[in-house]
Amino acid sequence: MRFNRWVAIFVLVIFSAAILLSGCGQKQAATTTGENVIKVGVIAPLSGDVKTFGESVKNGVDLAVSELKDGKLGNFKIEVIPGDDRNDPKEATNLATKLITEDKVSAIIGAVTSKCSIPVSQLAQQYKVLMITPTSTAEKVTLDENGKRKDYVFRVCFIDPFQGTVAAKFALNDLQAKTAAVLYDQGNDYTVGLSEVFKKDFEAGGGKIVASESYTNQDTDFSAILSKIAPKNPDVLYLPDYYQKVSLIAKQARDKGIKAVFLGGDGWDSPSIDQAAMNGGYFTNHYSVEDPRPQVQDWVKKYQAKYGKRPDSFATLGYEAAQVLFKAIETTNSGDPTKLRDAIQNMTIEAVTAKISFDKNGNPVKPLAIIQYKDNKQVFVKKMTP
Repeated sequence: MRFNRWVAIFVLVIFSAAILLSGCGQKQAATTTGENVIKVGVIAPLSGDVKTFGESVKNGVDLAVSELKDGKLGNFKIEVIPGDDRNDPKEATNLATKLITEDKVSAIIGAVTSKCSIPVSQLAQQYKVLMITPTSTAEKVTLDENGKRKDYVFRVCFIDPFQGTVAAKFALNDLQAKTAAVLYDQGNDYTVGLSEVFKKDFEAGGGKIVASESYTNQDTDFSAILSKIAPKNPDVLYLPDYYQKVSLIAKQARDKGIKAVFLGGDGWDSPSIDQAAMNGGYFTNHYSVEDPRPQVQDWVKKYQAKYGKRPDSFATLGYEAAQVLFKAIETTNSGDPTKLRDAIQNMTIEAVTAKISFDKNGNPVKPLAIIQYKDNKQVFVKKMTP
């Protein structure tokens, strides 16, 4: 009886030890797996009114990831979690909340448009998660309402004031424009920001704004406001909006007899723009596929080989945002957002569009390109700085 009791105790001890050891082993495996994975969220409009922007950004990020050896940077596996915001700020906010609180990402690449990036940037700053927007140009992406820096937020594109200033300078000096009219979407931070800076700098340079008209995102018939502009015969019609909207406006403007040179921003850069309607128009952009820099030409060949088409600026900036993030991960050997933030703030990188560093507000220091739509294609005109 006593013997059986000791046997029972011995068996119980062995069984308990086995369970304990098994549990310890599972815990170690799970911890190791977690430590070796850096999760990166990608927020982009993969459907909706500007889906070509989102598709291009995602292509750029995917290509950057495909170049990693075994999908890793050092000892870290890079896991990309994409999401479709449909160019809707509420959907972008929901995606960012999920990525941060449930998926536990270290960084977010996105969003793509400013109206989506602004609320996402507020969450990134609140939770101290790194954010790099490839293409959102509104100042309020990296600055709060009081002008204070959101220090976990960066971008690899230029900002609206830079773009608007250069557009005004190009209109005055290169196009020799004396008068300009401006049309903009009153509910879009991107178009409002560009129009305000363009108007201010065009007039400061000696030009005259003969008309400034607004519309809403839902508008498709612009005949009323174009009828006001036509008699004023402006030299330039500034259209700082996305490709689908400016295509409609440009065609209707020509139907109204407006002969002004069309001028716009990087929202024009899409294969879905009506190139016939935009023929002769100029726009400010982040780069040109015709730029002879070796980094640009190597990138164009690489992208074309993978996707069968030339990369627009959105694909290029998606790739560039991933480049910056991956260099920060390599430099710090970490997925800690604070360490990544500090690395990017002090970074200089020879990226595709230019050799870039970052200013005190998280904006890249680099020139922009002037491009013209001519004979149904984009033609590189020149690089400019303010």
